[in-house]
Amino acid sequence: MTRPVHLRLSHLGLAFLGGALGTAAREAISLSLPPLGGVPWAILTVNILGAFLLGLLLDSLARSGPDEGWRRRTRILVGTGFMGGFTTYSALAADTAGLLGADPGGASNPGLGLAYGVGTVLIGGLATFAGIATATTLRRGGGEVDEATDGLPNEPDVRDEDAADAGPDASADRHPGSAR
Repeated sequence: MTRPVHLRLSHLGLAFLGGALGTAAREAISLSLPPLGGVPWAILTVNILGAFLLGLLLDSLARSGPDEGWRRRTRILVGTGFMGGFTTYSALAADTAGLLGADPGGASNPGLGLAYGVGTVLIGGLATFAGIATATTLRRGGGEVDEATDGLPNEPDVRDEDAADAGPDASADRHPGSAR
């Protein structure tokens, strides 16, 4: 019986490595982009950028074939790991609460807090949609696509270096969106 993906040490290592790199990237942006006018611009930036990049990545991977082999490793390393460490909705919540006045030592600005919290979530959703749309445009090469196939690739070539993942019970840990 094949172990579930979330219990495989190699996949946990990929998520850990990606998370460490994503956290380092977020910290670099935080140090280079200080709060201005009470708005934590660094957190806003990483969350919006992360939402866009995650939409781009996941749509690209989903359209390129089943969630196995290099696609699965990329999703775990970059999607779960890097983007998970890069984005920080806990800091968004803490910053929003501080602006709303929940932090007794902080500068309260309820209007700004509401705009920051709701705006980040709404713009993040739009950024995710933009990432998906960008992936679609890149996949199509910027041109028109045959309507019959919607630009989807043919059945992927299953020969890849992670064939060990495809044991007899591989369908149990296959991504729900991939059909075989």
